[in-house]
Amino acid sequence: MSGIDLSRVRFDRHARRRMKWRQISEDEVHLALENPDKIEESIRGRTNAYKFIGERYIKVTYREFSDEILIISVVDKGKGERSENRIQ
Repeated sequence: MSGIDLSRVRFDRHARRRMKWRQISEDEVHLALENPDKIEESIRGRTNAYKFIGERYIKVTYREFSDEILIISVVDKGKGERSENRIQ
């Protein structure tokens, strides 16, 4: 999903709560959207973007609309298996 317009990104309340609880920043979410390590289609038109950031493996669930990209949930999946893909 390169070339994403970050001004179109909007976080729903659930995503904001998850980010606060899991101490995941907006910058980390933006990084996962701009340069994901993995993308997979999900249910109800949603997409999951995964990104290794240091020891963290972030999963961002979003849905793209014509006027916005709605961030639905953000999860820290813990330590990833492929250390060569981690950002130092």
